[in-house]
Amino acid sequence: MTVCRDCCCGSRTKHPAVDHDAQLGDLRAALEPDHRVRTSLCLDVCSQSNVMVVQPSPAARRQGARPVWFGLVLDDAVVDDLVAWIRAGGPGVAGLPAVLELSVVAPPA
Repeated sequence: MTVCRDCCCGSRTKHPAVDHDAQLGDLRAALEPDHRVRTSLCLDVCSQSNVMVVQPSPAARRQGARPVWFGLVLDDAVVDDLVAWIRAGGPGVAGLPAVLELSVVAPPA
């Protein structure tokens, strides 16, 4: 999983009600060491900030699975749903829950 933490994403200025450091810490506590959680500079989807990208496992990628981009991840419930989906296998392995489909955004062109 890649978590954008640059100009808009992770910004208390843009999203003052979100504790971005706690969100990142919660993701790492819930997923590591089985799943890597890394941060990135701007992923260029600022209109949808707080962006997170879930990569498929290598085996799922070989079968054609692609990363899934999520935007406006500002609520603990969405983070919890992401964690559950990733633990279930994520892209190419577990079906995307309908509630998470609401957060899917297109990657930059």
